[in-house]
Amino acid sequence: MIPDPSPDLLARAAQVRRCAMALGQLDDGQRRQAVLAMAEALEQGSEAILAANQADLEAAAAEELAPALVARLKLDGPKLAGAIAGVRQVAELADPVGRRQLHTELDAGLVLERLTVPLGVLGVIFEARPDAVMQIASLAIRSGNCALLKGGREASRSCEAIHAALRCGLAASAVHPDALELLTSREESLGLLKLDGLVDLIIPRGSNAMVRFIQDNTRIPVLGHADGICHLFVDRAADLELALKVALDSKTQYPAACNAIETLLVDASIAADFLPRAVLAFGAAGVELRGDAAAMALGVSHAASEDDWSTEYSDLILSVKVVADLDAALEHIARYGSRHTDAICTGVAATADRFLAAVNSAGVYLNCSTRFADGFRYGFGAEVGISTQTMPPRGPVGLEGLVTYRYRLRGEGHVAADYASGVRQFSHRPLPL
Repeated sequence: MIPDPSPDLLARAAQVRRCAMALGQLDDGQRRQAVLAMAEALEQGSEAILAANQADLEAAAAEELAPALVARLKLDGPKLAGAIAGVRQVAELADPVGRRQLHTELDAGLVLERLTVPLGVLGVIFEARPDAVMQIASLAIRSGNCALLKGGREASRSCEAIHAALRCGLAASAVHPDALELLTSREESLGLLKLDGLVDLIIPRGSNAMVRFIQDNTRIPVLGHADGICHLFVDRAADLELALKVALDSKTQYPAACNAIETLLVDASIAADFLPRAVLAFGAAGVELRGDAAAMALGVSHAASEDDWSTEYSDLILSVKVVADLDAALEHIARYGSRHTDAICTGVAATADRFLAAVNSAGVYLNCSTRFADGFRYGFGAEVGISTQTMPPRGPVGLEGLVTYRYRLRGEGHVAADYASGVRQFSHRPLPL
């Protein structure tokens, strides 16, 4: 049973809520300046941040944490510089708040608008990933939202150093530093799940088990994905050299990422040409291949079990299946996919169009790596996470996914009774946005 939040957590969450009310009133320039101030403070505090991360990495080595977790935890100089550049890019993005989506004159003097507004308070829980603190904080402030941030124990020192720098930056802006609150214990992360009324959206970034636990134990809306089981299908009309290049990048460029492929599907008619060279290339890259009987007959050395088709390895392991045709590939993806990102390599436009239309995933790609499923690469500056739900927001979630909308109606003493009786009539005349 999830314990109730402590009085201290309730008080801190209430303060973040108050900050959200104030932040929502700031204009575009004030929020933009706050994000730039955060980037400047991160740059000035980079030495302390890198030292804290090194201490986290040493502790992770002593505890023999999984390689995938360590890969997410590591924050070296280039990665930190890239994250800070992402914060600055967020500052330069168009303001998502205050956009008028609907403008209608219901009757003379009675005008309806629908405007985008911030969500309010985000609760973000993530394992390792100290760079997520910077991404989420910048997106939150830029979109007018405050945040309660909870990193994993393995990244505690890194998160504290980053949070301290972010607060320092906010102190030099119009945004109160309490707009970003860092939670540090498991008790607080569990208490966060029961802060309905104070937190508007929970965003988990971590293991399948963690995401599912959060989804099952809160009444607060949850945005995220539990599984990242991505596929690449090599069609019979694919350029095999292109397909091998895409497959290698999709698996090996960063295998711990949720957008790395976990299953390679190969059309039977080109399997004899493609798989032997793929086995050599993946072997040279240190990838363990697990295949079905047809794949093993063409050089894959390990047998795949039924569980392999639904496993997110987050490691240099790839399951391989030979399929009869496009229909069989679509059937496999529909059964085992997680609606994250799936790709096809083919040279036939009709085949590509069918795959892109039929696969119900947040991202569906043609002749390119699944590793492009990323907010920074999409031009969002950063992302708070990737959503695999069918309702929006979907895919990498940037600023546009952190706003909702509000209806505003301005009248001059209008009353519904006049329209119910027929004394007055609605015009519903569209007005310029």
